[in-house]
Amino acid sequence: MAQFSLGAITQVFAGHISTIALAAVSIENSVIAGFFFGIMLGTGSALETLCGQAFGAGKISMFGVYLQRSWVILTVTALILSLLYIFAAPILTFICQTAAISAMAGVFSIYMIPQIFAYAINFPTAKFLQSQSKIMVMAAISGVALVIHTLLTCMAIIHWGLPGLDFVLNKSWWFIVVAQFVYIFSGTCGEAWSGFTWEAFHNLWGFVKLSLASAVMLCLEIWYFMALILFAGNLKNAEVSVAALSIR
Repeated sequence: MAQFSLGAITQVFAGHISTIALAAVSIENSVIAGFFFGIMLGTGSALETLCGQAFGAGKISMFGVYLQRSWVILTVTALILSLLYIFAAPILTFICQTAAISAMAGVFSIYMIPQIFAYAINFPTAKFLQSQSKIMVMAAISGVALVIHTLLTCMAIIHWGLPGLDFVLNKSWWFIVVAQFVYIFSGTCGEAWSGFTWEAFHNLWGFVKLSLASAVMLCLEIWYFMALILFAGNLKNAEVSVAALSIR
């Protein structure tokens, strides 16, 4: 909930800039980032299945190997799908979004490219910690990130406007990633994390196939709201329609 609220808070503050800014941020957050979020979350969920199997077989040391394997696959996926962020403006125009929203959402999307690499690291790491029942650690990190994000967003919108919003949102996601790294590398995960290994690059294709199966199931659940936002962008007075639907 705290991680989801990072984007929601950014949208709320974008509404203080202008209606079109709110619509543009909503399009980026719900459509561009939402498309990527579904793929990343679904692909990262394969780690949950594999860690469960490793735990049942008594191979706790494989947790770290699976985590690193997931990092590799999702980082490559992020590199490929970053093209969606780079060409967001013409893509949105092609699917009949208004020129003003497409242009502003396209600029905001380019600034948000660091976020997709944070996704690529965060989602597998969250599943890794979750498989060890370290839920409170994840909640504490996300809670601190949410508080810091809210405070910095308040200051950023005053001094930098829309560019400040994407800067803070990127930093907040990377704060979560770095905090998770510090926790894992401090030795608190025991046998589950024994350091980096080349074994992470073995059997990548098998991991990809399992990841794709998980991604398909979750993406269909997540992308329906993305479709609603796109339909709203085709209505009369699109800026108000998209902004209103995103706030809802």
